[in-house]
Amino acid sequence: MDSFINPYYIDIIVFLFIYIILGLGLNLITGYAGQVSLGHAAFYGIGAYTSAILTVKFGVNTWLAIFLAIVITFILSAILGLPSLRVSEDFLAITTLGLGLIIQSIFKNAEITGGAYGLDMIPAPSLFGLEIIDLSYLGLVLVMLLLAIFIMKRMTQSRIGRAWMTIHEDETVAQSMGINTTYYKVLAFAIGGAFAGAAGALFAHKVSYISADSFGFTLSATILSMVVLGGLGKIRGTILGVSLLYLLPELFRVFDIQLFDMKYLDLYKMMLYGMIMVLVMRYRPKGIFGNTSLKKRKKNRSSAKKKELRDGEIIA
Repeated sequence: MDSFINPYYIDIIVFLFIYIILGLGLNLITGYAGQVSLGHAAFYGIGAYTSAILTVKFGVNTWLAIFLAIVITFILSAILGLPSLRVSEDFLAITTLGLGLIIQSIFKNAEITGGAYGLDMIPAPSLFGLEIIDLSYLGLVLVMLLLAIFIMKRMTQSRIGRAWMTIHEDETVAQSMGINTTYYKVLAFAIGGAFAGAAGALFAHKVSYISADSFGFTLSATILSMVVLGGLGKIRGTILGVSLLYLLPELFRVFDIQLFDMKYLDLYKMMLYGMIMVLVMRYRPKGIFGNTSLKKRKKNRSSAKKKELRDGEIIA
């Protein structure tokens, strides 16, 4: 069956699903818990390198390596999330940016990560002696994506999700309500990092070669753009935002559109992302699926008050 489908098209969908899982993790941290992160690619890299090192250097079973990558990323993300307890907003963004650059530097210089050369010969997972590639790998990633959506939906609709949203709206109010903001903020980083770790492990076993250049600030900014475009705090917003910004440049390759020089597609891609972000911030600051009901209610209340004042002046 694989021979009837272009493997390139399969790869596009596989990487799209991996990016959506990565975006869901960032949306949980930023969209639900309100913790701005510019170093999300670091968690992605930790998951990728952990699974790759375990399989390549220690001969660990691929399935076990993926599971351990998620667990280890969860723990390290919680530790790296500790700075969020002391800083917020712009300062938190700069802090996470710095952490991301530090971790990328470790990837690039540590001997166990292969240094600047990276790691290759990363094996694909196998089941009953059959290697999972192409369509079967697409099925694996799809199952992981559906599981990630299910977990995130259950969490955000639970007491934990309500605590995150309260912290997002006003941390002082959350503390006055008895919410342990320290615990929930670190938990958001840990779970969001685990999502990124899962995406990173799937990425590593798909491409079979990774290097530090794949986990830099550009990726963090790209994923943040995708999440903001779709709408913070919305699962469907992440799916739409990632799909739109990831697939749009790929259409130029698939349909061989000659409007631009394909050698500079990555440059055009970043310009496109920047332009879309400017337009979104100007006309739809909460994203396409962002919740604007609160803003509308405030506007309606303001209009009602003005009307009452005008009516009072007329009566007087």
